[in-house]
Amino acid sequence: MTSALGLKTTRLTAPKFGGLLLWLATAFPLLLVIALIVTVLASSPARAEDAADSCGGKNLMAELQKTDAAKYAAVMAEGDKVANGKGIFWKIEKPGLQPSWLLGTMHVSDTRVTTMPKGAAEASAAADTIVVESDEILDDKKAAAALFVNPSLTMLSDGSTISQHLSPQDNARLEAALAARGIPLAAVSRMQPWLISSSFQMTGCEVRRKTAGVKFLDQKLAADAAAAGKQVKGLETLAEQAKAMSGLPIELHLKSLMQTLELGDGINDINETMTDLYLAGNIGAIMPMLKNNEPDQKLSDADTAAFEQRIILDRNKIMAERSLPILAKGNAFIAVGALHLVGDEGLVALLRKQGFTVTAVN
Repeated sequence: MTSALGLKTTRLTAPKFGGLLLWLATAFPLLLVIALIVTVLASSPARAEDAADSCGGKNLMAELQKTDAAKYAAVMAEGDKVANGKGIFWKIEKPGLQPSWLLGTMHVSDTRVTTMPKGAAEASAAADTIVVESDEILDDKKAAAALFVNPSLTMLSDGSTISQHLSPQDNARLEAALAARGIPLAAVSRMQPWLISSSFQMTGCEVRRKTAGVKFLDQKLAADAAAAGKQVKGLETLAEQAKAMSGLPIELHLKSLMQTLELGDGINDINETMTDLYLAGNIGAIMPMLKNNEPDQKLSDADTAAFEQRIILDRNKIMAERSLPILAKGNAFIAVGALHLVGDEGLVALLRKQGFTVTAVN
């Protein structure tokens, strides 16, 4: 599993990790799950863990520090190698322009995350323009409707079902896992496997909060800005995001789906650990932590290289290019998934190449 994430030393300056790890760390599909999957989950019977006040996860790094101090140190050292891996809130400056701001986010509604770091709330309130990955998140129903106009982005376009792409054993595992969430296989049988995977990557408490209408960080920023009469702009459309995922080989998604099922309830611990590292501003350590806790690797080097290129690096370039005319006006506040900030080809590095001075605020 040395390259499941495809995070090469020439890119994120860290060892290659698993594709599932990159998926979990970016939480990219969750933007679409809000519009597409949550409605399915919301109609299913509530489970005991869904009704709990917290996700019940534990910090895996805190446990590792107690049980294996040497391995803990090694994981943290790997994180230290990641370029621009420290800090989630950045100031963007260029002579002659009002400063702008860049916030790395998690696409979750946890109040620990939606309470932004010192200075970020003030900067967003004072900004002329709020920029998020997609401004379509302001209206979930409208976003879902727009995606369903082109079923090839979210559904198996050849008329097949997910069961036809799985072995009988794997299909039984999927059916049992869905049943545990109160979802019949038939309800999602024609969805693309990456969407089904996403439903398992969302913790029970996150599903509960989202179905109750609690906004995740990016969505809250956009909604508050719109309510205040500010400009809200997106760097991508949800259709572009879906196209990036659906354009990858189905075999890759099927492997990731089964790997996600192997993780099981461990997603709660992973989520809690990622949240703690995020709150500490130690984004660079998220990938090494995930590597240390990933299920058995199922993806090839070619799989993971394609995943990294399409889902992270290509999108980083698009985000950087589309942010330039906005930054040229000054006083903008940009909020995108935290993993898009880090590495030699992350937004921080790309904006610096465009002549901006980008410094961590905290």
